[in-house]
Amino acid sequence: MHGLINRAVERFARDTYGREMWRGITQRLDLGFTEFEAMLTYDDKITQDVLGELAVSLNKPLTEVLEDIGTYLVSHPGLEALRRLLRFGGTDFVEFLHSLNDLPGRVRLAVPELALPVLELEDHARDFYSLTVGPLPGGQVAFGPVMMGLLRAMADDYGALVFLEHKGRRAGHEIIEVRLLETAFASGRAFDLGAHLR
Repeated sequence: MHGLINRAVERFARDTYGREMWRGITQRLDLGFTEFEAMLTYDDKITQDVLGELAVSLNKPLTEVLEDIGTYLVSHPGLEALRRLLRFGGTDFVEFLHSLNDLPGRVRLAVPELALPVLELEDHARDFYSLTVGPLPGGQVAFGPVMMGLLRAMADDYGALVFLEHKGRRAGHEIIEVRLLETAFASGRAFDLGAHLR
């Protein structure tokens, strides 16, 4: 698994639950290190073990932990660059949804060796969509719950009111249903396409 993914898990654990908790996870797993290097590649089993130990430590189902990671990736102030990358997908939540098909390609432009799951959005009716989420490379870590958290946080970011439901797997791919209840439910977070220099 790419180090950026492992690093995101590490930062989520440290920023949300503290360095001591993270250090305990690395010690119990006997990793031999306490920090992932962002540009290295790690055995998929290490990622699975870290996520499993994190879920046990938090006494939460793994899917809930993964969803929390997805929310963290958008909402944490230290990850503004990722939020900006996602917000470039559109001026409102519907445009953002339609940009998801291109997201893995946009990420590869920035980090060519980082492979994200294939994302395919399908329109079913007005304000009703489904998102098919392919497996991460290696296929052992489900990415659907991460996308659930990310979608929920992005809806808040845009001020949209949505209902999300994970519909399970079909042929190895996860299906998320998205029902857009209101596009302008709240004011959303401020966003400016231009970068500001300080």
